[in-house]
Amino acid sequence: MTEIEIPSHFTIKGLAIGLTGILALTVMIFTLPNMIGLELTFAMMATLSVLMGMYVLLITEIIHRTSLALLGALIIIIVLFSLGIIDPHDGVDFVIGAIDFNTIGLLLGMMLIVGILGETGIFQYIGIKAAKASGGNVWKLLILLSVITAVGSAFLDNVTMVLLMVPVTISVAKILNIKPIFLILAEIFASNIGGATTLIGDPPNIMIGSAANISFVEFAWHMTPEIIITLLFSFVLFRIMFRKELKQKPENLEKLYQLDAKKEIKDMVLFKKSAIVLSAVVLMFMFHGMLGLEVAVIALGGAAVLLVVTGKQPFIALSHVEWPTLLFFSGLFVIVHGVEASGALEVLAHQAVNLTQGDLAASVFTIVFTSAFASAFVDNIPFTATMIPIIENMSADPMFVNTLSQFDFNPLWYALAFGADLGGNGTLIGASANLVAIAVAEKFGYRIMFREFLIKGMPLMIGTVIVASVAFYVRLLFFS
Repeated sequence: MTEIEIPSHFTIKGLAIGLTGILALTVMIFTLPNMIGLELTFAMMATLSVLMGMYVLLITEIIHRTSLALLGALIIIIVLFSLGIIDPHDGVDFVIGAIDFNTIGLLLGMMLIVGILGETGIFQYIGIKAAKASGGNVWKLLILLSVITAVGSAFLDNVTMVLLMVPVTISVAKILNIKPIFLILAEIFASNIGGATTLIGDPPNIMIGSAANISFVEFAWHMTPEIIITLLFSFVLFRIMFRKELKQKPENLEKLYQLDAKKEIKDMVLFKKSAIVLSAVVLMFMFHGMLGLEVAVIALGGAAVLLVVTGKQPFIALSHVEWPTLLFFSGLFVIVHGVEASGALEVLAHQAVNLTQGDLAASVFTIVFTSAFASAFVDNIPFTATMIPIIENMSADPMFVNTLSQFDFNPLWYALAFGADLGGNGTLIGASANLVAIAVAEKFGYRIMFREFLIKGMPLMIGTVIVASVAFYVRLLFFS
């Protein structure tokens, strides 16, 4: 008889705490809305219970997040079948329609490209260069890696940047003999902040730009000043949050300066081919709107070209793909789409926006904070899709028309972008970049727990959202 392996973090006590939390949360969901006058149907409350129950179990970490997401997807489908929201015969179509294959394709393509690039030794090369540039100062190293990640996230995308930077960071940490987790967390936070700058930095930006017909340059012009201020503020928070980690004393400094970074490049021919393909992919990302191509098509096309020109065997290249992460995203997309199908997301979004009564300041801050907190707990892609028609309706409302006519752009779209992008730092599953970075770190033997991320990420998210929204509103008042 084969023994079943139980994860070391699985305990009866943990399971009991998780189930108690789910029960308490379910009771609240089925009673609290009616008490505050929020009309939710049974289907809305049932699907919200599944979604929030998944978060409770994620926090307890008694079940691996990929297994949990797939189980949650199964339960939500059963709930939708039982309540007659979808027909059992349409189950496959529902699942296919729920999964954002543009995101999945982007992740898959970039994992292949970065994986092959990593075989050249380039990450070790950059790691040695970065370690030397910091002079062994941990605080300078954190700033250096964070700035590189933030700037790169604006011109690539935040997922690609964390794929590139996490192996570099771990390489640097090993050279200096320091713990790398705080550096990885700082890079994740910086990637979500920097990714808010441009249309290609984060998937919600692409959706907003398409819906509002905003150009690459126009979007960057209205987002960049606030994001620079927010990034600088985040460094202050890094100094406070990671004060213990920053006290680490790097070792092997003499050995570090004796290392020759050039010798780390194991295959120059493979590096040149990989670098050319990656550069072409990045360039096409920047002009994907003009080209009329989805980012997933560009990433997968680049991966296909790289496999051919390098002669890499697909089964070897595919070992670089973080399949559990892709499966987690697929399950999460199905769960959130189930909540969306019940109408719960739309009701909650409308309720938040209706509180503004046409006031610009109230509208901007409500949209930013609603989007931020929702994006921390619900994937920002379906939430942004839900908010887009609401922003369109608000913009056409007579209460807003006169107010918006003062500007040569619609500030409500940028409020949505700030909230959806920066909100991703709130929880481990708030953004694609978070999960990809965590998965890569786990592959190297460094596990970042949901609770650990939440303790660091939520305060930082709240602080940066406040700074960004205030800076944006001040610019609306004085510089527009």
